[in-house]
Parts: sequence; structure tokens; C-alpha cells
Amino acid sequence: MLAWYDANKRTLPWRDDPSPYHVWLSEIMLQQTRVEAVREYYARFLAALPTVEALAAADEDVYLKLWEGLGYYSRVRNLHKAAGQIMTECGGEMPRTAAELRKLAGIGPYTAAAIASICYDERTPAVDGNLLRVFARMTGYAENIKADPAKRAAEVYYMDIFPAERCGDMNQALMDLGATVCLPNGQPLCDQCPWATYCAAHAGERETDYPVAAAKPQRRVEQRTVFLIYYGQRIALRKRPDKGLLAGLYEFPNASGRLTREEALSYVESLGFSAVRIRPLDPAKHIFTHREWHMTGYEVLADEWEEFRDGKPRDHELFLAPAADLAETYSIPSAFAAYQAAIRTDYLG
Repeated sequence: MLAWYDANKRTLPWRDDPSPYHVWLSEIMLQQTRVEAVREYYARFLAALPTVEALAAADEDVYLKLWEGLGYYSRVRNLHKAAGQIMTECGGEMPRTAAELRKLAGIGPYTAAAIASICYDERTPAVDGNLLRVFARMTGYAENIKADPAKRAAEVYYMDIFPAERCGDMNQALMDLGATVCLPNGQPLCDQCPWATYCAAHAGERETDYPVAAAKPQRRVEQRTVFLIYYGQRIALRKRPDKGLLAGLYEFPNASGRLTREEALSYVESLGFSAVRIRPLDPAKHIFTHREWHMTGYEVLADEWEEFRDGKPRDHELFLAPAADLAETYSIPSAFAAYQAAIRTDYLG
């Protein structure tokens, strides 16, 4: 496996300088995200926050904006929290063992093992989806691969064959094997696999039967109506609550349901705006892990905004933003990407 890795390893920016901070950042970014999508974010994030100390000192809007588009924003919030732990509890140095790394916010067994093995050569397998898939095919493991017993079985399997040295390279070799050869959702490239001779699934010509996984529950569909409201050469934004879906991020005003034009006008008026023009926007859809948003949109040009009613703000989180701040300051999640792309710059100052 190590010989195969030496000849075939992927060129990745975090492998050029595998410092603990770089490996940690890359592993968190790679959760739920493709490698090619991460490259640009990784470079941009490090350019702005090159050290653990810089991350720990960063304002929320800064690191959320750097993360914009990667999704699963709890990941970057935990990065920031863990950076603070490192600075205050660890003397500014990343812990050197998987057990100590797991005490940091957002670092689970896989990430801890990846950092400890790649940076400190700790002999511990980093069992992620790639390693689980390789394990299932190599052994013909027929149980649910996403259940805890499968992860424990995989750890035992890999510990039996892990080398005494180059443990980080072994983990990265297995990651690359799963990503480029022992492929998910289709026929693996067994003619390129250094372990094909020893693979139970390959021997039985049953590669696509493994891994076995339980059926995913059906996602809940939610209807929403999104508004691009322009007033005074600015656009209306709102900060989401600090807890729950897309917590603490910025969004365009939106309401539950698929609103008619009359209902949309009523909603806009409830925010204090007087609309002089309203027109529908193309529908859009965004898929979360457990739900889908099916969205209707409206573009609204307003000539008045009564921000207060009875001396109190109509919506404490609503404000108006100029075009420059949309690009540079406020992190708007990709759920609203279709409507962000529809913004009329000629309406903004």
C-alpha cells in the first residue's frame, strides 16, 4: 500500500506543508465536501487566518464569510472555539495525541486520528467513509457500514495491518485508494488496486454489493418564499437566530409557504416597506441533510421603509446592506445562492 501511495498519491496543498494547523483545517473542510471544492477555500482561509492564534482572535463575521459556500457552518464555529482552547489551555500548541485532540471542540475520532498520524506519526487508523468502504470490500463485511459496530470492526482490522512507521502516509494512502480506486456508488477500478489479490468482494465479483448501508430516511420538503427587497440603493438582509438551521448567518427576508403575489405584498408591508414594483423570480431548490427547501422568489423595489412601529423595530434582525458588504462582510449560505445571483446591481449603490 505504501509503495502504491508513493507512486500514485494525489497532490494536495495541505500535503505540501503538513503542519498540525494545516492538516486540521483541511480535514474539517473536507467533511461533507469534495476535494476540488476545498482547494480554493483552504488557500483563502489560510491567507486571511494563517495561524491558530489568528483564528482564535478572529471575529465571527470574518470566519463565517471565509467559510461562505462550504456549508455545515457548525464546523467553522467549532474550529474557532477549538482555536481558543488551544491558545488558552494548550499554550498555543496543538495536542500531539489523538486522545488529547479529541478534547477540542469539533474534533472527533477520525479527525483526531488523521492529525495525530499525519503530523506526529501516531499509529492509529483514521476511519472515514473511504476506509470503511475499503474495509467492507476487503472483508466482505455484510452489516450496516454506518453503524458503530462497523467502525469498531474496521479499526481492529486496520490496527492489525498498520505499519510501525509512516502511519500518516498509511492513512493517506487508504484515503486516496478509496477516493480514486475503490470508488463509491459504482464499479471500483480493481485493476489499479494494490490489494485486489486479497479482496473478498473482488474474489467473488461482488464489489458493488459492498458496503451495505441502511436506507436513508426521506427528506422533509418545506416551501419558502424569498424576497430581494431594494430600498435606498441597498438590499434587505436579516440575521438568523443563533441556534438551529444556518444559525447566526445572514439571509434575505423569507417566509414559510409558497406566497401568492398578494400574500407577498402583505408580507413586505409587514416589514414596513411600501412596494412600488414587485415581480416573481425563478423558483429554486436547496437540499439539506434532512430537509429540502423548495423556494419561490420575489424582487421588490420599495420607496418607503417604516423601520419602527409603536416605537419598536418591526424586525430586530432586519437591516439594509450596500453591495460591497454583500461581497465582503456578510456570510449568506448557499441555500440562497440562486437569489444572490439574481441581485440587481443597478438597484444598489
